[in-house]
Amino acid sequence: MKRSNVTQMELELKVITSKEVDGIEMGVLDDGTPFLTERGLAKVCGVSNSTLVKYADNTLEGDALRATKISELLAAQGFEGDSLFVRTEYKGTSVKAYPDSVCMALLEYYAFEAGRYCNETAKNNYRILARKSLRDFIYRMTGYDPVKQILQSWQHFHDRLLLNPIPVGYFSVFRETADLVLESIRNGLEIDSHTVPDISVGKLWSERWFSSDLEKKYGERAKYPHLYPDYFPQAVANGSIDVYIYPVSVLGEFKHWIQTEYLPQKYPSYLNRKAKQGVISASKVPKILKALEPIRLNPAG
Repeated sequence: MKRSNVTQMELELKVITSKEVDGIEMGVLDDGTPFLTERGLAKVCGVSNSTLVKYADNTLEGDALRATKISELLAAQGFEGDSLFVRTEYKGTSVKAYPDSVCMALLEYYAFEAGRYCNETAKNNYRILARKSLRDFIYRMTGYDPVKQILQSWQHFHDRLLLNPIPVGYFSVFRETADLVLESIRNGLEIDSHTVPDISVGKLWSERWFSSDLEKKYGERAKYPHLYPDYFPQAVANGSIDVYIYPVSVLGEFKHWIQTEYLPQKYPSYLNRKAKQGVISASKVPKILKALEPIRLNPAG
């Protein structure tokens, strides 16, 4: 089982929900990955914890048959990681969290491919989980609903949109960043009172407004009340929060700035900062940025 040196995302991924079912520890990481702890996986596979430690510590390189078969099963599950586990914190203790794809590969190995190490526990559990995926099983047992997580973010953004119409002749940074925010939500960014990307965009666009002396070219910007839904902490200041809105004539220049400067140069820093604060998982950042890469027209041939 040839793998590169382990580069664990130590404590970057957090457990957002967990449960112990019949002595099997399971949960969901904050990027939506369901997992079993090493102890839970060992119990499901009908083997000792020390057996799994050998895989985790990469000490089976000399066993060609076992290494090749397990590698094949991992590939069949679509697993491409460098490490079989992610180290995270489970109920206050540092543990190795094995993603569902790794769990199913090892379970299948001990059910059918491990020779004299095959056991009935692994076979029975594999048959049960083959009917309903381990992912769905962990989601159901822990009460995690991935659709609900996305819908909550959509709801937060939608409610702000309804509260903040803009007068004719102007545009707001908040409404004009809708595509950026919605695509980010679709790829894992959770929007709530702690993650409000338009504030970051608004500050940087204001700097551009002054540095490029755009008022001279397009006319004055204006201040306009901005409201937050009552479940946002910011709502206590409703009625006293004003934001700048800009002449619609500068909208084209704003969109060009978003595409050529903010997205490639500033948004990565915003997302990485949120990851360091623990608001989002660092593993989500590349996926969000990839989804927001601009679509370029092919020259007419």
